[in-house]
Amino acid sequence: MSNPYSPLLQPGRIGTLDIRNRIVMAPMGSNFAETDGSCGERIQAYYEARAKGGAGLLTMGVCSVAFPHGTGEPFQVGVSRDDFIPGLAAVAERVHRHGAKIAMQLHHGGKTAQLDRAQGREIWVPSMPKMVRNDMMSAITKEELATFIGIGPHPVRMRVMDQADIAQMVEWFAAAALRAQQAGFDAIELHGAHTYILAGFLSAYYNQREDVYGGPLENRARLLLEVLHAVKARVGADFPVWVRLDGEELHTPGGITLADAIATAKFCEAAGADAISVSAYATLTSGVVFTEAPIPQQPGAYISNAAAIKQALTIPVITAGRIEPEVAAKAIAEGQFDFVAMARKMLADPDIPIKLERNRPQDIRPCIYCYACVSEIFVNKRVKCAVNAQTGHEFDSAIEPAATPRHVLVVGGGPAGMEAARVAALRGHRVTLVERSNRLGGTLFFAALAYPENGKLMDYLIAQVKQLPIDVKLSTEADPALIARLKPDAILVANGARRAAPAITGVGQRHVWSGDELRRLMTGDRADEIARAKLNLAERAMLKAGGMLRVTDSTEALQSLSKLWMPLGKQVVIIGGGLVGLELAEFLLARGRQVTVLEPGDKAGRELSIVRRWRVLDAVTSHGKLHLKAAVSEITSSEVRWQDAEGVAQRTPADSVVLAIGAEADDQVATLLADCGVPVQRIGDCASVGYIEGAMRDGHRAGRTI
Repeated sequence: MSNPYSPLLQPGRIGTLDIRNRIVMAPMGSNFAETDGSCGERIQAYYEARAKGGAGLLTMGVCSVAFPHGTGEPFQVGVSRDDFIPGLAAVAERVHRHGAKIAMQLHHGGKTAQLDRAQGREIWVPSMPKMVRNDMMSAITKEELATFIGIGPHPVRMRVMDQADIAQMVEWFAAAALRAQQAGFDAIELHGAHTYILAGFLSAYYNQREDVYGGPLENRARLLLEVLHAVKARVGADFPVWVRLDGEELHTPGGITLADAIATAKFCEAAGADAISVSAYATLTSGVVFTEAPIPQQPGAYISNAAAIKQALTIPVITAGRIEPEVAAKAIAEGQFDFVAMARKMLADPDIPIKLERNRPQDIRPCIYCYACVSEIFVNKRVKCAVNAQTGHEFDSAIEPAATPRHVLVVGGGPAGMEAARVAALRGHRVTLVERSNRLGGTLFFAALAYPENGKLMDYLIAQVKQLPIDVKLSTEADPALIARLKPDAILVANGARRAAPAITGVGQRHVWSGDELRRLMTGDRADEIARAKLNLAERAMLKAGGMLRVTDSTEALQSLSKLWMPLGKQVVIIGGGLVGLELAEFLLARGRQVTVLEPGDKAGRELSIVRRWRVLDAVTSHGKLHLKAAVSEITSSEVRWQDAEGVAQRTPADSVVLAIGAEADDQVATLLADCGVPVQRIGDCASVGYIEGAMRDGHRAGRTI
């Protein structure tokens, strides 16, 4: 049978560079370098893993041409001195070991050089940047703010570049390109996007100069073209060099347009560029804008721009922007672009290309687009991945065969339990997985209703468990009798969290739902029991007629059915504005409910990654209501009574109330099994509430070390 991904798997060529397939690891700031900008074992192993996974070309992101000047991250790669070359050479050698090619993206942060700002250095800009007002910081906690990028004790000092500075900038790029070539890299990408220095000159919004570097586009492109000419002269005409451009600047009056991008791409081609890489940027008028560009939530966000640029050029076009493999294969076959650049996907699963070659897309660990990765950059931490605990830890978290294979019992079929079972089985242990309900997934199933991307992770984990030699026992309680019968050598308990009812008058009424009750009803986990307690005869008939109890294996089906009927009234009050409450609010708003979220603390969504938090808060506050420092005193049959931050009594009408507070680790099962004479280890939410990311991390660690 033919492979539907074959257009992605065909060899490609950029300039003189032959590439084994059309899959590019997109350039990303990872914060995986050492504090001095050198490339140590962490970043070397990180890139080697992606090369081993089958990518044709890796792009090492944001390599600083003037380190430490012009940097935006505390652990950014430096390429400004010859002493950086040995570490860079080690990266290139390890990538080449697996047949992949590697390009270095050369970068100077310009106005976004946040480390310059934090450490008191001058920030180099084309002209004084305009002030942009936004509400991004209002969602940041005090703990996050303490380490937030760009915050420091020094006053901000801007330097509008003069001719000598421009000449210095050109030399920095050219010298860095030569070092990349000397280190064994195969190509250079010039970062001319995302408001960094070259893009800052390109944008009429950020470039207000009145000399030969300002005004019409041919002037604004002058610095980029001077850099391109200097780089080509330094590394030789046959060494591949290309440029990353913004296809457009969103929310930027007078910013880069698609017509500008096409014209600039033509300038670059005429100047000797071997390819154009298409991205986009948006002036951050709000936090949610960050999820439009440069890291989009919308699938295939930049394909149309890439296709328009492709039509105007004869050189290859690379593009990123959340493009799924099947979409990329079709677009490449149709000639819309030549190479697909994957960023977050490569964090989630470095082996995507190999799995596509084998036509095994079900084995790809999916990115759930939670923005946990990039959110770390804002707080000066190293990038992580919520679904792949090995990202950034390839050097110290390898899955290796167990020295002594044992019988491992995993209790709980949620994400922590399935990940632990998967990894333990891969290591050669005999694994038994028991789950109290009649299906795998645990709270991840309900999370997939609120945020559909989570469903792909659940499907992946279930598929992996089923194809490995794991003995799965559903509808099975873990108790001492089971332990006596199975005789395991070790027990991993992953039964999740519990949510105690808060001390609020009226919580016992039928229209008041705990998160667990709603989850059980919607996912079929002993749903009849909940239906009898919470629904009247007509509602129970509606539930059965809607078919919810018959489709518990399909989050997609439940998503559709929940748009037709849910056991919640028109006016819903959610008590608790954490991860669960906000994602549930987003889910209900999309289903036509009037939603009010009452959060007792001063910040909402603390458990969400910063960028995902911006997005969810925007959805909730744009279409519903969110009140902070709200103290709920009573729930009546028709309203919720509470006090606002000033102590003023408030009343909110409510047909239904959902309690989304009080989550705590549930160690009851672990305690029950502790006296069975078998070592017991708690993982996931039953040890410490960490949601999907914590569950995946804990499960991987337990499976890897048991």
